[in-house]
Amino acid sequence: MDIKNKIKPATLEEAFVISNSTSIIGNDIAELELRNVSRNSIRDIFLDDNESFEDAEVFYPSKMNTLEQPESESSIINNKPETLNVVQASFMSNSKIQTISHAPIVLAERDNQPSPFILANTSDATLHHLQNDCIIPVFSKDNEKTIAHQEFIEIVLSAVQKVFPHHSTEPEIRVSHQIKGRTPSAIHKPVKELLEHEKTMYYERMAFIIKVPSINHIVNGNELSLTIGGVRGYNLENLYNKKSLERFKFFIGFQNQVCMNLCVSSDGFVEDMRVGDSQDLYTKALEAIQSYNAEFHLMQMKELTQDYLSEHQFSQLIRRSRLYQHLPKSEKQNIPLLNFNDSHINTMAKDYYEDKNFCRQESGNINLWDVYNLFTQANKSSYIDTFLDRNLNAFEFSKGIQKALNGSSGYHWFLS
Repeated sequence: MDIKNKIKPATLEEAFVISNSTSIIGNDIAELELRNVSRNSIRDIFLDDNESFEDAEVFYPSKMNTLEQPESESSIINNKPETLNVVQASFMSNSKIQTISHAPIVLAERDNQPSPFILANTSDATLHHLQNDCIIPVFSKDNEKTIAHQEFIEIVLSAVQKVFPHHSTEPEIRVSHQIKGRTPSAIHKPVKELLEHEKTMYYERMAFIIKVPSINHIVNGNELSLTIGGVRGYNLENLYNKKSLERFKFFIGFQNQVCMNLCVSSDGFVEDMRVGDSQDLYTKALEAIQSYNAEFHLMQMKELTQDYLSEHQFSQLIRRSRLYQHLPKSEKQNIPLLNFNDSHINTMAKDYYEDKNFCRQESGNINLWDVYNLFTQANKSSYIDTFLDRNLNAFEFSKGIQKALNGSSGYHWFLS
């Protein structure tokens, strides 16, 4: 029986069960029993008698249609999202609350992270930098503005804060392909004489993630935290024409805190989100969060830990993956997609021996969870515009190899 028939899709209200360990599902994942959210006071659950805490109202997606709507939902979008006054990895007393703002992030604060979620040709950016230092491109024939990178982030941040009011963190932003310009007053100046106020710039491509660290689970000893994010590329828009529907990529999934690799499934990925305005983008982001089946995704990832490739099988996978890139088109059409190039495969082969988190066992065997993370680790060298697509392909390919080990013929070519 197909695994999806065994488990009915769960809403986030059913899946995001807040327990003392703040896991989405119970410690015994084999039971996979969906539970109702506790109705006990959070003061009774999380606080000692001598601690004070103001109850917070948590909005879950299944209740959103019954929420009293503000006078104008568009006011959430047209204005900047409310400043996130508190950050709570779990419910804390007032004395433990930390205040954050949209001030530039000091790089030293991220020293505890092994690496960014994407590398390639990207650089780190802050929301403050995008809001104050970058111009906004327009559609040239009617001068209508695009939805700027910072607006995309602010809209998704507003949606996340509505569902998880006290649980999200400051966005982590990566940008690439800087487009430079200058003001008319500096038209005749040499580049070396340009003053800062005479320079203009924006980034053609941008990717970001927003973590929800209080929603987490352990898979194979790795802590996974709920993560929401998106990708935007102006290169996908025809800015030389009139304003039309704009394209975005959006996802909700998990991030492996050991290596900062993202784990994305098809249920949580919208490859081509087309919107006409900010309100439309906000609505579709909320819909994507609501429809994501977190528990099913977690169970699929946990299943990868149960199947192993021998050293011979892994070497076959590496060899076949290199051959795949050069197959005649007629033959490639009959084989499942592998959206990774030779550079990625070489990285995987190296990390099979050297990666401190996901390398082979002493016997040479490697489980499919580690193979999957070798894929996502290699994917960090992808450009922003192909990053999410390859991340999804890594998950689907790993599940396909698992089926091949259990008798399915679909992905057998890669192991033969």
